[in-house]
This record gives sequence, C-alpha cells and structure tokens, in this order.
Amino acid sequence: ADLAGIGVFGTGGLGGVHRGARDSWDVSADLRVLADTPVLVVCSGVKSVLDIGATLEVLETSSVPVLGYRTDRFPAFYLRESEHEVQWRVDDPAQAAAVVTAHRTQVPGRAGILLANPIPAEHELDRDLHDRLLATGLRRLADERVRGKDVTPVLLDHFHTGSAGASLDANEHLVLSNVALAAEVAVELAR
Repeated sequence: ADLAGIGVFGTGGLGGVHRGARDSWDVSADLRVLADTPVLVVCSGVKSVLDIGATLEVLETSSVPVLGYRTDRFPAFYLRESEHEVQWRVDDPAQAAAVVTAHRTQVPGRAGILLANPIPAEHELDRDLHDRLLATGLRRLADERVRGKDVTPVLLDHFHTGSAGASLDANEHLVLSNVALAAEVAVELAR
C-alpha cells in the first residue's frame, strides 16, 4: 500500500506473535512491516489463536499506536473483545484521521498505526463455541506437530469445520466492516 501511495489499508486481521514464540520465534512479518511503514491498518485485531498480549507488546515496543474503534478492548478477530485493553480509543472516522495526521506530522520515524475495529456484533462467533474450538484446535496442532506457516491454515480449517461455516461468514463480515471503515477514514484524511 505504501509503495503505491495508499495511506490506509483495510484487512481482516493482522499477523502477530504465535503462541509458544519464546521457543519457536514465530512472529509474523506484519509486525515489522507495520513498524517501518507509515500506513494506517484497519483490522479486527489478531486471531485469538495468536498470543495477543505478546503481539500488543511488540507493537508498543515498535512505536506502533494501537487505537480501538468504539472499544476499550483489543478485538480477537472472531470475538469483539479480548482481555487486553487498547492504548487509545476513537469513536468516529474523523477522530481516527486526526490521530493519523498528528502521528504522521508530530512523531519521528515511519511507524504505522493500527486501528482495531471489532467484528460487527451480529456476526461475532459464540464465545463458548470459539473457546471450545480454540482448545481442540490447539490440541490438534500439538498432536499433529503442526508448526510455522502451517498453523494458521490448519486452525482456520478447524474453526470452519467445527463452526459449520459460521467462522467463514464472520470472516467475510469483519473484512467488509474493516474496508468500509478504512474508506471512511481515508475520506476524512483527504479533507
């Protein structure tokens, strides 16, 4: 996006620090790129299969501000919130644009910004179903010794199968919500 002159990017979720990264060092390149690229990324947090706390710590250490959109808690992709708080909250696209402008003009460096937009409430996965699928999915990974880049596709398939497709529906709606919000913030930035 940055190379094409695009300053706002909407996506489903950000890659992050994998569970067990203390042993595997499995950390998504998304975090390093965001630390070095002055783009606003709008997403629904990181998948709950990742280590959300460690991911937020890496972002903070990399001087990447994390904003919650109409939330004080960091979203967990399929879930509207995790147990982790966000650093700052904005409640409309104009506020988000003001933070982006201030960050780009007042803060040294090239770090981007993360705008965490929770999945629309009507498309959130049932928390009990989510937690059950996460637990069984993590066991499956351990039993099958799945590691590295294979973790995410295996877990996404596990969620899709175990939720009878509800996770795919949720994914589609959160992407649409994030892209719409990204467009609204981009319009405000262009004013």
